[in-house]
Parts: sequence; structure tokens; C-alpha cells
Amino acid sequence: MKLAGKVAVITGAGSGLGRQSSLLFAQEGASVVVVDILADRAEETVRLVTEQGGKALAVTADVSVEADVARAVATAVEEFGGLDIMFANAGVVSRGGVPSVAGGEPVAFEDLTEADWQQVLGVNLSGVFFSCKHSVRPMRERGGGAIVVTSSAASLVAYHSISLYSATKAGVNGLVRGLSLDLGKFGIRVNALAPTHGMSPNFLMPSGSPVVGQSYEEVAGPWNPGVSPIPLKLRRPPSLLDNAKVALFLASDDSAYMSGVVVPATDGGTLSRVAMTFEEDAPPADADATATATG
Repeated sequence: MKLAGKVAVITGAGSGLGRQSSLLFAQEGASVVVVDILADRAEETVRLVTEQGGKALAVTADVSVEADVARAVATAVEEFGGLDIMFANAGVVSRGGVPSVAGGEPVAFEDLTEADWQQVLGVNLSGVFFSCKHSVRPMRERGGGAIVVTSSAASLVAYHSISLYSATKAGVNGLVRGLSLDLGKFGIRVNALAPTHGMSPNFLMPSGSPVVGQSYEEVAGPWNPGVSPIPLKLRRPPSLLDNAKVALFLASDDSAYMSGVVVPATDGGTLSRVAMTFEEDAPPADADATATATG
């Protein structure tokens, strides 16, 4: 197992990538502290982990509050004996969301308020800062560790109506690079994954909505790779597990000599293409038959 004997804290672990990563990390041998702002979601993730034979406990916390993050890390040390992995995954989208996805409504940039800015900044960037800060001492006591952060494709390219979100995620990338230099001497690696696809609709849904447990692409209906805008054509849609496996790679010794890296997870070539469209982009008449690769 890749994480045998390791202790991991995962924030935003009550749904989406956080929940999927909790399950995967536990399967790989880690004891997991499941952190979420919603207690019932955190407890359900713990139930799912223990049901599959893993070790986990829940901590209700708001990552934008430093004392809450400190308490989550302290719980890991007290209950499981230390800390080896911090997965700073919790995040929120700017007010209005992405208008073209999951019913988001456009909000003019000039109508955004200081409260809007402080909310997204508090969770997406301050929350990562607090998570990294409070991981250092217990990781130094263990002789090193791995900090993994969920960034976003929106840190690399623009999406409509979420400039505040994009700014905080770009800040995350800078923090990851800076900390890789500052913390490397302690044997602490700091990396991020920047998902494009395979993320949870819960991210754009109101707080407290039922946990979907699938990616946007999985819930959209029957998958036809021929008409998908993703250049990589596989016979199945991108999933939460695809992103969780990248997080696992960055948390495990498989990436032992990687630090300061932002991995564009699950982009399938999307970030490599230009905005122009070409005749070759049209789906072939036998679109299903051309997708011979399997995921």
C-alpha cells in the first residue's frame, strides 16, 4: 500500500474530490482526519471509510478560521500520533458560479462586494496558508511530509464570471512554489493538482445539497467521447477518482522528488489547445467507433 502507516488530514472532505480522496487514501493504508465545514458530511465520509475497513475520524472546521485548522491538525497528532500528509482541498467558487454550468447566474464584476472577495479569499487562499502553516511542525517532527493542494485549471486559463476564484487559485500556485523552496530543507514536499475535468457538481451547488458522488461529466448523461470537447477520447468520462489518483501520487513516495509542481490533472489535452475550432474538431460519423482507448 502506498500510504501504509501514514496520517493524512484532508480538508473539504465531506464531498467531491475530498471524499473520494479520503476513501482512496484510506484504502492505501492512511489514517485520515476528515475535515469539513458541514458535520454531517464529514461523518458520512468517515462512515464510508470505516465501512471499507479504513481508519478515519471527523473534524468540523472552517478552513478560513486559523484556530479551526490548528485544531484539525492537533487532532491528527493526538489521535493518530503525527502528521505525514496535508491535503488542502477545501475551496469555494465566486458568487454566481460559472453561468453555463449547473445553473450559475452571472454577476457583473463591478457588483461584487468586499464580502464576496473576502469569502473566496478566506477559504481558497487563507485556508491553504493555514493548512500549510500548521502542518510544518508535526511534519518536521516526522522528518518530512507531503503537502498537496487543490488548485484549478482556472489558475492557468480564464473562465467566465469567476475572476475572484481564478485569482485565489493563481495565488495558490505561487504559494506552492514558494513553500517548496522554504520547506524543502525539512524534507517537506509541496505540490498542487489543477483539475480541469472530473470534478463534483456539489462545488457549484448550494451548501448542504445532497452529495452527488460523481463528476460533472458522469451526471450529464450517456457519454459520447466523439462529441466531448476534451481532445483525449476515452470510452468513459473523467471521474473524481481520476483526480484523487493524482492527489495520491503527489502524497505518496511515488513523487518523492517532486516539489513546487502544479499538475494539470484530468485536462485531457484541453489546456493545450488554441481557442480556434477546425474541421477536424467535428465529431466523425462513427464517433463511438473511433474511441478505441479505454480508461
